[in-house]
Amino acid sequence: MNVNTENLVSITEANQNFSRVARMVDEKGAVVILKNNSPRYLLIEFSAVEQGQNADTEDVLTVSRRLIAKNRKAYEILAK
Repeated sequence: MNVNTENLVSITEANQNFSRVARMVDEKGAVVILKNNSPRYLLIEFSAVEQGQNADTEDVLTVSRRLIAKNRKAYEILAK
């Protein structure tokens, strides 16, 4: 994940001025909150999470077929 340095906020600043941080998320899409100068938390819009969790049925089927083909021998042994 690429992080824009303009989207970094200390945990102290986030705690003291959360509404400003929330506006940054609205404008820039995501904010990384630092704790002890290390990335610790990611603040994003809830709708972005919902979109990421809804995988297309086709994607799931493609992955399933690939895993079955790759592990066919193991599945056949387990089926006995």
